[in-house]
Amino acid sequence: MGAFGEPGAGGAGGPGGSDRSSGAGGSDGQGRGDSGGCGEAPAAKSRPGRGRTRPRPRPRRTGLRRALPTWRMVLGACLLFALVLLGCFAAGYLLVDIPPANSAATAQSNVYLYRDGTQIARDGEVNRQSVRLSRVPLSVRHAVLAAEDRDFYSERAVDPSAMVRAAWNTVTGKGKQSGSTITQQYVKNYYLGQERTVTRKVKEFFIAIKLDREQSKADILEGYLNTSYFGRNAYGVQAAAHAYYGKDVGALDTAEGAYLASLLNAPSAYDVAAHPENRPRALARWNYTLDGMVTENWLTLSDRAAMIFPMPQTAGPAAGLSGQRGYIVQAVEDWLTGNGVVDERTLARGGYRITTTLERKKQHAFAAAVDRHVTSRRDPGRAADRNVRVGGASIDPASGRVVAMYGGIDYTRQYVNNATRRDYQVGSTFKPFVLAAAVENGSVTQDGRRITPDTLYDGTDRRQVQGSHGPTGYAPENEDNVSYGPLSLRLATDHSVNSVYAQLAQDVGPRRVRETAVALGVPESTPDLTATPSIALGVATASVLDMAEAYATLANHGRRGTYSLVERVTKDGMELGLPAAPVRQAVSREAADTTTSVLMGVVRQGSGMAALSAGRPAAGKTGTAEGDRAAWFAGYTPDLATVVAVMGQDPDTGAQKSLYGALGLPRINGGGAPAAIWGEFTATALAGSEVRDFELTVAEGAQEDFHPSGDPYEEVSAGPSGDQFGDRPGDRPGDRPGDRLGDQFGDRTVDRFGDRGGTGDRSTAPGEGEEGPGDGRSAGAAPPSSGTGTIGATQGGVPADGGAPPADGTTGGTTGGTSGGTTGGRPSTAGRAGGGPVSGGPGGGTGRDGWTPGGATGAGGTGGGPQGTGGPDGGGGFPSRP
Repeated sequence: MGAFGEPGAGGAGGPGGSDRSSGAGGSDGQGRGDSGGCGEAPAAKSRPGRGRTRPRPRPRRTGLRRALPTWRMVLGACLLFALVLLGCFAAGYLLVDIPPANSAATAQSNVYLYRDGTQIARDGEVNRQSVRLSRVPLSVRHAVLAAEDRDFYSERAVDPSAMVRAAWNTVTGKGKQSGSTITQQYVKNYYLGQERTVTRKVKEFFIAIKLDREQSKADILEGYLNTSYFGRNAYGVQAAAHAYYGKDVGALDTAEGAYLASLLNAPSAYDVAAHPENRPRALARWNYTLDGMVTENWLTLSDRAAMIFPMPQTAGPAAGLSGQRGYIVQAVEDWLTGNGVVDERTLARGGYRITTTLERKKQHAFAAAVDRHVTSRRDPGRAADRNVRVGGASIDPASGRVVAMYGGIDYTRQYVNNATRRDYQVGSTFKPFVLAAAVENGSVTQDGRRITPDTLYDGTDRRQVQGSHGPTGYAPENEDNVSYGPLSLRLATDHSVNSVYAQLAQDVGPRRVRETAVALGVPESTPDLTATPSIALGVATASVLDMAEAYATLANHGRRGTYSLVERVTKDGMELGLPAAPVRQAVSREAADTTTSVLMGVVRQGSGMAALSAGRPAAGKTGTAEGDRAAWFAGYTPDLATVVAVMGQDPDTGAQKSLYGALGLPRINGGGAPAAIWGEFTATALAGSEVRDFELTVAEGAQEDFHPSGDPYEEVSAGPSGDQFGDRPGDRPGDRPGDRLGDQFGDRTVDRFGDRGGTGDRSTAPGEGEEGPGDGRSAGAAPPSSGTGTIGATQGGVPADGGAPPADGTTGGTTGGTSGGTTGGRPSTAGRAGGGPVSGGPGGGTGRDGWTPGGATGAGGTGGGPQGTGGPDGGGGFPSRP
């Protein structure tokens, strides 16, 4: 054979020849050799020592790719996760059974205790009456579905997407939301509890699925309507119909049904009878429910447009909650649920032992003081007396504990708690926050003067507030339209001059004023707490309890700890955790103490002199709501901060009413009944404890160089028949600081209060001319036209000349009053406190800050008293310092 055909060359001796010589490989190689060398080509391309080509190795993963899973790993993990979930679901479905109904129907009572362990009240029995679904009007059923679960009839027992969405909204800070269907809510109400735990949620999930397979939608909806909590201790729609509208569920109309359905979301938040300030929120929820009914074609647009909000009736309190007990229970429940200690439904099931911070002695003292100065003076035949309401709260500044609270005359007669409601303007009790803001921020006037208590302001009535670019267009009225002219902030606080404080708020900055009020304790959500100059006049509607907390912060030198109503909560021997109340410096000590020093003057010689009856160093401020619908006194000693408000409200319609004519008085101001209640309560509450003075660190330049000699609190006591105000017939005015009221104030014997007297005869009871210059210790808008000494001695002179009565109220100053007093200066230190030096008051002449020349004679009288009223030509002037 030729060279190309030698068998041994390729079959045995060539590369890989042994492989090709056996089996098919050999035959193939031999055949390719016979064909003239065609079989050599593939063999020549093979790797040495290999009989066939091997695939290239996969390149190794480097860099970040090494950290990423492959698609095979991802797919495998997903399959494994799905298998685990399926296994868990199967296990849960098999292991979780539908349990028997819970014990809510036989709930225990809650027990409420004073701080000393004595019982206040017992409450918490469940009120429920189950009804068949057929008895519930279709419109009411539709309203519930529109409010809670519009896809109830078409959806499954659980809605995973809604649950995920609710969880996401909760995590991202959009508020705690529920993704539960009505079926899940029914399971929670009837079979489980209200605990927010993962275990309960898992059980709820599986029980709902099983229940949906075993019961019809109608049965589930019936159970839900009979177990849901509607507030007012009403479980089920039948109990709710009676609690809110006093009728059977079958008699409810669509509007009423929509309101009850709205309550399911948050009962206490939408009860407009118990919390009038919640009306906007309740209306929004009610409208949401009705709009949902329209969307689902359960209500026509025309019927929807004709709907009027159905105001619920006043609640019928549970037995045993008469007097103050019901108000206390309501406030404590609101505190517990509002602070997240326990939710509303769980608390209503009972079994809790709740020790409050309230002290029995102080609680009883508050009720006694209100009865003495308001309740006992009401006359059933006097129409205005039907409208009188009283609210009060007292806080220990050092601890933040609420030690006493007065909610109203009787919980079974007046359901709304007057101590916690937020719908009455606080009036001038807000002004100290403006002053504190000025000191805190180192504010200056529009012309660059640093603001201190001695800074002069223009007290002209209806004076336009001036901004950095000129008049702002806001010109508030002073009380009784009195113009004061130039006066210091200290004196403007004594007499609550609106025009001054509106300008002060503008100078400080309304936003800063608002921030300071919130820091002190006024809730940021308080209605009408707007950053405008009018904020200074108290248009905001904080509660009595809110204001007590803010004043307690001032009393505590600017340190604030959130107030507490609860000392301890236990259930079945286990103690629940309470929210911590860390003390923090809300405003500087200088700002708080400077404000206190000014407010001491309000009690000592301003509109709050009736508070001297406490017999202790005190600081405070009077206030009157617009239209005289409420009168306030907010004050404190170093040991106790207390706020009292007398409010006017129509008992039938709930509308706010003026207090004109109530208690037989022309008007009720903060320096009258509220300050009287404050004084008596404070004296009794602190009886037996050491009398402490304020330890003040005032801001630079805010020191007061006037200090009265003697103790102005020592001589104050009750007048005849226990009336420290001398405002009953037969009381002789003038023997005590609080007893300067009577016919001597006016020129007509029929005018007890001097309202209809001549110029200057406009005083009311001590402090009851709160916004004017009279305030029960002096003449009103201007000095009397005749400067007789007798009037000067008895009245102590108008604030224009700074006069004050001598110790005995009848002598001393008889001569000096004729021509002294027109300088506008104050008498010497000794002269103000008692009978005074022989020289009497300062001389006459041109007023120091006055408007017109004074009387003819410059010397005071020899009677030893302070100066009297101005002479015939004198208007007097307010001193630059009190």
